[in-house]
Amino acid sequence: MRGRRDKLALASNMNLSLALGGGGSKGNAHLGVIRRLQQEGYDIQAVAGTSFGGIVAVFFALGYTPDQIEDLFASLDQKRLYGHGADEEPSLLGLAGATQWLKRVLGELTFADLKIPCALTAADLRCGCEVLLTQGPLTDAILATIAIPGIFPARRMGDLELVDGGTLDPVPVAPARSLAPHLPVLAVVLTTPMGVPAQTWTLPIPEYVPHALVERLSRLTYAQAFNVFLRSFDMVYRAATEYRLAVDKPEIVLRPNVHHIGILERVDVRQIARIGDQTVELALPEIKKHFTWQARFRRTLRL
Repeated sequence: MRGRRDKLALASNMNLSLALGGGGSKGNAHLGVIRRLQQEGYDIQAVAGTSFGGIVAVFFALGYTPDQIEDLFASLDQKRLYGHGADEEPSLLGLAGATQWLKRVLGELTFADLKIPCALTAADLRCGCEVLLTQGPLTDAILATIAIPGIFPARRMGDLELVDGGTLDPVPVAPARSLAPHLPVLAVVLTTPMGVPAQTWTLPIPEYVPHALVERLSRLTYAQAFNVFLRSFDMVYRAATEYRLAVDKPEIVLRPNVHHIGILERVDVRQIARIGDQTVELALPEIKKHFTWQARFRRTLRL
């Protein structure tokens, strides 16, 4: 009888909050992580997201299942995401295609329509501080949290000039904890570990641009200088990730093996999602150990 009570107590304590890190195309791994956690009986009661993690967070908080989100992302034409809109801020790449898609799918939905607590992060260029987005139109919040500085246009919201939340907080552990202070935070980290050579980004090139022209442009001095900048930014981003994890101390950290995938690379969504499934599979002993210990600790307090 006591064994049965212990199992019921453990099941009732398998609640957690998610912190979904940024990583562009790598972020499809979040879908597999969420799916496998749910299959194992874990109940995600709150979610915070940065950049691509913010996109996943919104759809999940709206009530979409991981399979439904995967189908939605897989059906998206990745060639049509970019292009400059008439009213966008200056940037190397526009988000006209992504904006149209978000408006078509999300319409006028706001944070008030979400089923569970959710927060996205952004960085305000005017105050130099992190901003938590927890109200207002969901499309605006997503376009702010994914606005990689210089690459995508900054998003103006009232007096705020917002760029990618990963600029200051690549994995939003503290926001996730603020949404559900009584729950452990599971952080999904997509950045490459420190000590690995700096990576550059391959920017999407429109198909109508001849390959020979792209090769010639890549040999120009300004293109090589930009490459150095991107590699340096990669190191800064990775360092910021590790510093924030050390300070915010999530209870559980998962690191899907997506380091070979480019931030803006066109990918097979389902293949990347499976990496997330595999990551949870490998980490299950540690995850279960944490929740078993937590349940025992709570029982001890009640004795």
